[in-house]
Formats: sequence, C-alpha cells, structure tokens
Amino acid sequence: MASTDKPELTLLEAAALLSGESEWDSRALPAKGIPSFVMSDGPHGIRRQLGSGDHLGIAASEPSTCFPTAATVANSWDPELAEEMGQALGQEARALGVDVVLGPGLNIKRSPLCGRNFEYYSEDPILAGRMAAGLVRGIQSQDVAACPKHFAVNSQELRRMASDSIVDERTMREIYLTAFEVVVREAEPRTIMSSYNRINGTYAHENKHLLIDILRDEWGFGGMVVSDWGGSNSAVDAARAGGSLEMPGPGLHGARAIVEAVKRGELNEADVRARAQEVVALARGARSGGQRPTIQAQAHHDLARRVAEESIVLLRNEDGILPLASATKVAIVGDMAHTPRYQGSGSSQVNPTQLETTLDVLDQFPLECVGYAQGYNRQREPHEDLVRQAIDLASRADVVLAYIGLDELSESEGLDRTHMRLPQVQTQLLERLAEVNPNVVAVLSAGSSVETDWAINTRAIIHTSLSGQAGASAVLRVITGAVNPSGRLNETYPLAYSDEPTYGNYPATSTLSYYKEGPYVGYRYFATTGTEVAYPFGYGLSYSTFDYADLRVQSDGVHFTLTNTSDVEGAEVPQLYVSSPGGVFAPNIELKGFAKVSLQAGQSTDVFIPFDRYTFRHWDTDSDQWAVEDGQWTVHIGRNASDLILHATHQVTGTVPEPANSSLGSYWTGNVHDVTDAEFAALLGREIPREEEQDLLTDADPLSSMNRAKSRIARSAARFLHKKKAQADATGKPDLNILFILNMPFRTMGKMTRGMVSDEMVDGIVDLVNARTWRGLKTVVGGYLRNRRADRRTQRELDGHSS
Repeated sequence: MASTDKPELTLLEAAALLSGESEWDSRALPAKGIPSFVMSDGPHGIRRQLGSGDHLGIAASEPSTCFPTAATVANSWDPELAEEMGQALGQEARALGVDVVLGPGLNIKRSPLCGRNFEYYSEDPILAGRMAAGLVRGIQSQDVAACPKHFAVNSQELRRMASDSIVDERTMREIYLTAFEVVVREAEPRTIMSSYNRINGTYAHENKHLLIDILRDEWGFGGMVVSDWGGSNSAVDAARAGGSLEMPGPGLHGARAIVEAVKRGELNEADVRARAQEVVALARGARSGGQRPTIQAQAHHDLARRVAEESIVLLRNEDGILPLASATKVAIVGDMAHTPRYQGSGSSQVNPTQLETTLDVLDQFPLECVGYAQGYNRQREPHEDLVRQAIDLASRADVVLAYIGLDELSESEGLDRTHMRLPQVQTQLLERLAEVNPNVVAVLSAGSSVETDWAINTRAIIHTSLSGQAGASAVLRVITGAVNPSGRLNETYPLAYSDEPTYGNYPATSTLSYYKEGPYVGYRYFATTGTEVAYPFGYGLSYSTFDYADLRVQSDGVHFTLTNTSDVEGAEVPQLYVSSPGGVFAPNIELKGFAKVSLQAGQSTDVFIPFDRYTFRHWDTDSDQWAVEDGQWTVHIGRNASDLILHATHQVTGTVPEPANSSLGSYWTGNVHDVTDAEFAALLGREIPREEEQDLLTDADPLSSMNRAKSRIARSAARFLHKKKAQADATGKPDLNILFILNMPFRTMGKMTRGMVSDEMVDGIVDLVNARTWRGLKTVVGGYLRNRRADRRTQRELDGHSS
C-alpha cells in the first residue's frame, strides 16, 4: 500500500510537482519520498515509446497487444468484455513500466466527420459511459491508473487547441458530460485528462466550473486532472481551477509563476497544495519501479480476437448468403485483405505483438480460395489493370470477399474528414464486381460511419470497424459461421451526410464552435425529426432470430421475455429507450439501458434492465439542477432506435415544468437545421458570442494562421507547412507532426519545448509574426537569457530543499 502521509513541501516544491519532468514522466522529489510516475497512451494498446519518445507516436514503441479500438469495442455493447480487455491492458502496462494509461477516450461523436471518432465509443453518453467504465475497472484492477479523456466537449480535430465550444448548460450536462459522470461514479478513475479546447470561453484545464464545481464537488472525483499534452495555458489559473498536472515537461517557469502569484495574493496557497497532493497520491501508488510481469502475448492475442468477434456488426445478409458453406469458392479482392486497416492514426497507434492478415490466415478456414486481387490503389488513384484482374478473379468464384474501407488519410488525430464517402476507386470496384458476380460480400473497415449507397452492389456487409491485430481471423470466423455475429452499431449511419444535424455547422473553421443542434445528436435527431437513415443506432443482424414479449414496468426497472426463435445459438442486445411526457423539450427517445443476452436455440429468459439516476432526469436551467419531469413517461424495448417492439407507460413523480418556452422555437421539433440565432441565444440563455475581428495574430491563434500574418517570413513558413502536409497526404498517410504543428497555437511553444521557450519568449515570437521585428527579437533573446538564468536558480533551490 502507498503511504498516505502528506509530505512537508515548500511552496516551490508543491508548485514544481504541478508540471511534468519529461515527455511521459512526472517530476520526482526523492528526498521527500515522492517518485515520478510514467504515463503512456493506450486506449486500445500500450504505446510505451523507446528512448525519450514523442507525444505523437512518431518514434518506435515497445510491442504490445493491439486490441480493437473504442469505436469497435463499443459495438459489442458488453461492458464486461471491455473490463476483460482493460485487465489485459493493465497487465501489459505493468509489464512495460507504465503507471497511468491515458485512456479511454469517451468524447461524444457529435459529428461523423471527427477524425478521431475511432478512439471514441458512441454518439450516446450512456453507452459510452458504461463501456468506458468497464475498461477503467479492468485497467485499475491491475494497480494501474486509468485516465479517461478528453474532459470535455471536445468534438473536432481542426483547430482543436484553438477552438471554443459554445454550448448551453443543459446540452453540455446531458450529452457531453454524462459519459464522464458514469465513469467517475461507477469506476472511480484515479485520473482524468482535460481537453485542449475552451468551453464557453475558458480553457478546460483552467475551467473551475468543470474541474471543481462538477467533477469534484458534484461527482465526488478525488483524483488528479492532467492536461492534454500542451493543453495547459496558465499554470496559475490551472492550480486555482482544479488542474493538477501540466504535461509534457514544460520547464520550471510555471512553478515560478505559481509561487509569485501566491506571494502577490492572487492565488491561494491551499489550492496549490491541494493540487500537489493529488499528484503525490498518484505518485505514491505507482508500481513501475517494482517487479514487472511478463506480457501474456498469445493469450492477449486470443482475447483481441474474441473482442473483435463480439464487436463485428452484420449490416446486410440478403437471402442468408452468410455464413458460407464449407468448400465455397471465394475470390479475395481488395488491398485491405493484404494490408489491413486495423487501427487509426495518431497518439493511440500501437506496435502490435503480431498482426494477422486475411491472406495469412485464410488457409485455416474451410473455404476454397481461387486467388487474390488488389483491386484498387490505396492512394485513391484509378487503376484499370487492378480492376480487370479483380473482375477476372470474381468471375471464377462462387462468392467475392471484397475488403474495403476508409484509408489512413481518412481517420487520424489532427484532421477531420470532409465527407462520409468511401474512396471512389473502391465503390466503383464493387459495382464492376457485382456485374460479373452478384455474390459480393463486403468486409468494411472504418472507425466512423460512412455513406452506404454502394450497398446495392453487395449481398452482405460485415462491418469490422477497426478490429485490432487479430481482426482477420475474427472476420473469417463470422463468415464461416464459427461465430454468430452479435455486434450492434454505436452510432447512426445516415443516408447522406447532408442529413446529419451538424451538417453545415461542422467543423468550425474559426475560433468559435457553435453547438446549435443542442441535445439533438445522432439518433436523438433522426428519431425526433423522422429522418430516414441507412442503418439506425443499435442496429445489427444475427444468424439467429429473437422474439420480445411480456413487458412489465416496475418502480426499479423493466422485465420482459426474450426468446431465441431459431435453431442457432446467438446473442441479442435488447435496448431500453424512454420518451418524456412532453412538458420539457427533449428528443423523442433516449437510450437509458441495455443488456447483452446469449441464448441457446429455442431458449427463453426473463431480462431485467434497471432504472437509475440517469433514466428520467433532465437539467433544469431555471433551478440549475437535475430535475425529473412529473407525468406519464413511455418506456420502449427494442432491437435498435428504429425498431422498438415493446411499449408501456410509466407514471413518474417529479416536478411540473414551467409553461413551454416558445422562444426555443425549432428546438421543440428537433428541426435544428432551422434554428435561428434568436433561438440559439434562448437555448444558451445569453447572447451568442461573436468572433472579434483582429488585425494581428495572438498567442491563441494556431500556427496555420500565419498564412495571414504581416510578416513575410511567417507567411512563407505557413506555406512550407501546408506544402509538407500536401506531400504527406499524397503518400496516403498523414504526417502527424505537421498536423500537430498546424493546429498548435503559438502559446503551446512554451509548453512543448522542455522549458526552452518561456511565455515571455512566446510574446516575442508573436511580435515577430506580426512584423514587429526589433521588439520581437529583443523579447525573444532577452527572454531566453532570463529564462535560462531563472531555471538554474529554481533548480538549485529545488535541489537544495531536496538534498
């Protein structure tokens, strides 16, 4: 057990603990018995970097199991499975000397275009929260801390470090914070990572409303809040507002600023010591210095396969073409059968212990392969020879297995998609294949929803999402019937992106990001407006069939009978939705619970889904608290958001809402494409913030803004960065460093350079960009010298107190 004694720290020592020592390590004070602890990315695999490392995963990392990504695991709708995966992650973290796993990511998929959606669970907070809670429990069962991220209202990659999410309190609470609340209350994570963005004008790591009022005081979180890497802006403001640790190692000027602020009476010393104690508590619980277990590589590979199997979604199965009979002649078409898309790009990228490909494992299955054809060019360039080879192969097979999906340039940290379409070379290939062989089974790899107008050229679609290092054999086990698919979609698949509630409003290309759709995110919007979708939230087919009957509503939840009406053992995912009485504007239905139930052929069982604190509540903006609407609610049980089978009314005792607020207009109908500025202002409860025109760049502007700088050198630098990005894009793989730099504000230079660049120097750099050349040079050079001298003095003082 870690010591619970509070060390006697000087104010400087306490302040120094609030910033990291290096890229992945906290600061140690050995004389005070405070070790450093090691943090590492790892939502779906531990990315323990070799050498000094970098935060984007450019450098090589230790091999570890690459499990399916969060967007995949969420399709299992099985928190217990997520917990088992978390246990493996925690065990591998211990083996690799990692104390804090930076994950899971559970931001809401506000828009399907977010480039990082593959790292997030769902468009729904209850599903996201329950799945993430399972993973956190599993990780922390191994004496390793989990760190859910990114807290909060973090919805886009473009300008992610320089955007301000303008969102009303009710939507923020009900949609964007509830998943975090579920995790904090159910799994008690030891850390939370704040997000890069501002929320209603205040950066997340310095947002007292988020970090103290809600996270600590309301939810009871007692752990440490770490900034996203480079996401802290003011060490003083962070300490005051509840931000515990600034990462990566930003040097010691933040510690000096904290000490000076306390001396000036601008910062309460008790706040500094409270934040330091949060860091100390985590450090004293660290186990990385102890004996390390050995990674159970094969067992974890097998677990990764099982997670993938449980998460695969069967979207289409015309005439029961699947599962394929033994000895079926199959043509394998598609570059992704040879080079799979099994994880996304960015800080979560894992170096797998092994990696299956379809071509490597196909001979383990009872299928007769007539050959493999690449079919399309990964860089999206038309290539008729590749198409002809695929068509020739397809004509000689009973069934074509076409491996398609989003490529590496479509899904990555640091960028957002511009549309929801698959590469045209792939969809045109499907059309040509179907002309010679209608028995096309598409195997889809994508961490985000896509438009599926190409489905008409297939008989079946198996959606693997991003299925990790063992995904190839998992898919073939579903295709051959060894596994009965039971995955269900964690997000809606619209007919077209133009149907999405955020269409025309995402991503924000300037500082202010308006959440004008309010609570109508994903299925909440489609169900309320009656907009047709391709595949609804919660959808997925099975080789079994199930019957629902006998719904009984009790005070603590619902009971109903579920029967497997087929001759095949399988699993179903019954889903509980509720509809409010209508006195408060709200989506027509909202998910409030679910269960994953396995049944033998012909078996029936009684299923119970409980009510809880989240089932009937809404955030009442007048009283600034959670409330329950009095009246007759409707409870629905169904297969998905568009297939609700059982219905019953349920009288709930609560408060009678005030008369309908007509100023909310379109929010009553959910037609958020018609929301006016006056209606959005009414939802916000204040005037809509507006972008201020500025002639000069500031330290909050991203480096991409240098294209409009007054300095010709700065404009040239911007052109160079965009040229480098274009060169990387042409290869089909994003340059993560360039993406980070383009999105990085000038102020972040003071946070990502190990203390070499001070805040004063950032001011000088901004002057240089704004063509205030001599003043800028003077500030940069003088600031550098002053910062170096101050760092040496501060380090001597720390060493003196620590020796």
